[in-house]
Amino acid sequence: MSPMAVARLAMVSLDCAEPVPLAKFWAALLDGTVIVSDDQVSAVQTDAIMIATIRVPDYRPPTWPGGATPKHIHLDLAVLDLDETEAAALKLGASKADDQPQPDQWRVYLDPAGHPFCLTANIPFTVG
Repeated sequence: MSPMAVARLAMVSLDCAEPVPLAKFWAALLDGTVIVSDDQVSAVQTDAIMIATIRVPDYRPPTWPGGATPKHIHLDLAVLDLDETEAAALKLGASKADDQPQPDQWRVYLDPAGHPFCLTANIPFTVG
């Protein structure tokens, strides 16, 4: 018998300088809805999780893959088609990271606030 969970993952929070545009980016990329929107905190509801964007004074984006400001977390997003999703992510405001260790399997991008995230077709993509 497995132990009963005492918590569940409810939200991922991302520090940034401008919460509203970052929330809009993640809502568009993940087909979510911005449910809270102000200059201090914004929140996006998706089918799977909530993402909060939180203003931090003197925010500096992480440098990836190394550097003075290391990343603390990144999201891996399952996709059906890497090229198609890359085009959509770039159109929404993402930028492609210079360092691409395995671009045929995992592609690394930076959201508008500089947080790294990956797109991959290696994780099963299911709807619902």
